Amino acid sequence: MSVTPSERAFIPIAKPQLGEEEKAAVMAVLDSGMLAQGQRVAEFEARFAEFCGVRHAVAVASGTASLWLTMLAHEIGVGDEVITTPFSFIASSNCILYVGARPVFVDIEPDTGLIDAAAIEAKITERTRAILPVHLYGQPCDMAAIMEIAGHHNLIVVEDACQAHGATFEGQPVGSFGTGCFSFYPTKNMTTGEGGIITTDDDALAQRLRLLRNHGQSQRYQHDVLGYHFRTTDIQAAIGLVQLEKLPAWNEQRIANASYLSERLQGVRLPVVRPNRRHVFHQYTIRLPGDRQAFQDHLREQSVGTAIHYPRPIHQQPLYLSLGYDDMLPQAEATSREVLSLPVHPALSQSDLDRIVAAVNSFTV
Repeated sequence: MSVTPSERAFIPIAKPQLGEEEKAAVMAVLDSGMLAQGQRVAEFEARFAEFCGVRHAVAVASGTASLWLTMLAHEIGVGDEVITTPFSFIASSNCILYVGARPVFVDIEPDTGLIDAAAIEAKITERTRAILPVHLYGQPCDMAAIMEIAGHHNLIVVEDACQAHGATFEGQPVGSFGTGCFSFYPTKNMTTGEGGIITTDDDALAQRLRLLRNHGQSQRYQHDVLGYHFRTTDIQAAIGLVQLEKLPAWNEQRIANASYLSERLQGVRLPVVRPNRRHVFHQYTIRLPGDRQAFQDHLREQSVGTAIHYPRPIHQQPLYLSLGYDDMLPQAEATSREVLSLPVHPALSQSDLDRIVAAVNSFTV
């Protein structure tokens, strides 16, 4: 008896990988009775810093917290401008607003969705303090160009690497060029359930970050600066330690899955990977110049999940329109109308990959 598409198991756009090792790590923390930020957090920070090739990693409550605290630690504030991309999850620019500064948007490359490094310099003013590139979908931005511009103008670089754990630019890990900000949300390439981390080689910056995440305490009940409650827990760190061990293999599987899809998909614009960059495919995102909704409906009927990352660029969000943003950023606007992400996560079976290919290739207008 044949199985109809609607009767097949649904292929989700993301599937967090949590196994017996993660469960055992959590139980060990629970059995210890030491649940809050402690030795497991310190161990996870050391291991993640080593993974990124930097001296320090500071674990925090979320990817958003990592961006926000980085702005505070760099003393970016009212009257300052930060150059960033309009094509990202909104946290990357909201963190600039949180500290009273102003995001300045630069349009994106039409083929990758990454910030157009060649357009950054024209947006620099006397108020510019930092550049905040986003390593979108797991592919690094042009960090050679960005670091050169930042050096010439004495600007801070904050890398939003929330989607790019393990990605590299010319062999160098993301998060090691400027101040790196990562997320461990459940759909990321690795997770701690929720959480984030900040990477840096700057000893003084790392110390400020540790103060800021923990109520400004330099020692118990001594509060030196205005701080916040953005700590993570030993429970989360225990999961993170296990996930970090698995991350390289998972990333390789994502890359292999992406390659398999790109070799076989027809009738869509495939993801573009720049030379000398290791794209770790947090998302596998195609472009559809036609009826995206009909295409999504077709894949759903074939039990294949999809998502749009992102349906509206940040400068056109109601919040930013209310703040007076009226930028014309044609590449970001066109891209938002055409992108669609397909499953690429490491839990996909060979059968899943073949079903995704068949579903995409069977779509007709």
